[in-house]
Amino acid sequence: MNRLTLKYEPDLDFVLIAITSSLKDYMLCFKINKQLSIGFVRITELPLQLSASGETVYFSRYHYQIPETETDFFLLANKGTEGYLIPEMKRVDYFILIKNYLDEEDMESFLDGINKIPEVVVAAEVNPEKLKSKENLIF
Repeated sequence: MNRLTLKYEPDLDFVLIAITSSLKDYMLCFKINKQLSIGFVRITELPLQLSASGETVYFSRYHYQIPETETDFFLLANKGTEGYLIPEMKRVDYFILIKNYLDEEDMESFLDGINKIPEVVVAAEVNPEKLKSKENLIF
């Protein structure tokens, strides 16, 4: 009997920023909106089945799209109802996922703006290819 093996590589066509901050998600969005003159809006929570028991874990999620382009920004809480979105990065509180990439100059000004918020300890770009649970970021 012949056996066919399918190798699946997820498409990670996005930029990922990790943010450490003690702020609640809605307050972080408010401060980012004010600092960068953008408009994050809360959308439905991200449901994921992280455990073998099949229990669904929910993560808060905010969205912003640049009107002139198709660049989408998603702010995701790393801590959900019963677990972590990216368990190997438990010290990170939030992630910003940027689809349809920004250029380097825009990315630097975006990161600088977030890091200027006093309650943000650090905001840094993360390579999603190096994460074990990168498939949790595909939605």
